[in-house]
Amino acid sequence: MPFNTEQLRREFPALHQEVNKRPLIYFDNAATTQKPKAVIERILQYYSRENSNIHRGAHFLSQQATEAYEEARNTVQMFINAAFNHEIIFTRGTTEAINLVAHSFFKKFVKKGDEIIISAMEHHSNIVPWQIACEDYGAILKVIPIDDDGVLDMEAYKKLLGPKARLVAVTHVSNSLGTINPVKEITRLAHENNTAVLIDGAQALSHIKVDVQDLDCDFYCFSGHKLYGPMGVGVLYGKEDWLNQMPPYQGGGEMIKEVTFEKTTFNELPFKFEAGTPNVGDVLGMEAAIKFISYLRIDEIAAHEQRLLDYAVKQLKTLDNIRFIGTAPEKTSVVSFIFNDIHPYDTGTILDKLGIAVRTGHHCAQPVMDHFGVPGTVRVSLAIYNTRSEIDQLIVALKQVREMFA
Repeated sequence: MPFNTEQLRREFPALHQEVNKRPLIYFDNAATTQKPKAVIERILQYYSRENSNIHRGAHFLSQQATEAYEEARNTVQMFINAAFNHEIIFTRGTTEAINLVAHSFFKKFVKKGDEIIISAMEHHSNIVPWQIACEDYGAILKVIPIDDDGVLDMEAYKKLLGPKARLVAVTHVSNSLGTINPVKEITRLAHENNTAVLIDGAQALSHIKVDVQDLDCDFYCFSGHKLYGPMGVGVLYGKEDWLNQMPPYQGGGEMIKEVTFEKTTFNELPFKFEAGTPNVGDVLGMEAAIKFISYLRIDEIAAHEQRLLDYAVKQLKTLDNIRFIGTAPEKTSVVSFIFNDIHPYDTGTILDKLGIAVRTGHHCAQPVMDHFGVPGTVRVSLAIYNTRSEIDQLIVALKQVREMFA
């Protein structure tokens, strides 16, 4: 069936409200997406009818919740095409997943003088954990440069892949630029150098198809709230062999087999990395979101968003004194720009008064802004429920912004 945006929008309650006495237009999807009724109702159902701690109880509710939770793990496995369901580790989000790998991978495999490679377009969550770990272990952080279109310099990357490179950690899709990185090629080159690869997929899964076996990456992580699910939940995918060798990230209940005061033995995968009472309700909400976008089909979503992106760029180009930040040929639905004579924060504040939600600032990617010599950008990030009409209203509003600063 054709992609029916009008019908789809009915599934998102948050879109049907006024902000500053104007109908909400929501263009901050790279920060977090709105939630469909299927997600909201699934979380409500869990806390209304199924609420119980899992894996530990013999009673009916515990068994029911445990089955639902583990079925959600199966859903994630199929969604990203992992080889085994125990390669799916539930976390609080992408940030915790990266920190988990930074802690456990370093503890087992990294020594003084070893090298970690990241890119110049990373979110702070894929920079700071590696900086901390490098400081703790005496390792060296290397950075793949980007060009003025926001594209990775692959020749420079190849030169960075030396004998001491232990891990490459790169974003699949840049949150600040929209650039889609060639992560399959990045992984292939790293593996030829016996270097592991982690991919930050926070901005990818709601826009493009991800197959971790095809990518052959060693780790892949993402957050539920970026793909129409709840906040505070996410996933770390890791190849079985790596996860079996890595020590636990946190200690506590669930991640153990046996505890004595003399010694503790750790649980099998995936439970070794899931200490404490899990966030069952939000895991089930994330599963509902995955089923929602799977029903819509990711190829249809990508095509719709590409049409919106092309239209938005075309219309924005009609405005005076505009500069686009991030013009890679392979992009998802993110447009970052500035007016040369207006501060991004001022633009965003006025748009908010007109009922239009955009993101302004450095987008937790300060090195990107430093590269382009700007304090920040106005970021318009599109999603399945956005329309051409909303883009038209954005252009009208931006013309008003220009008039105010004329």
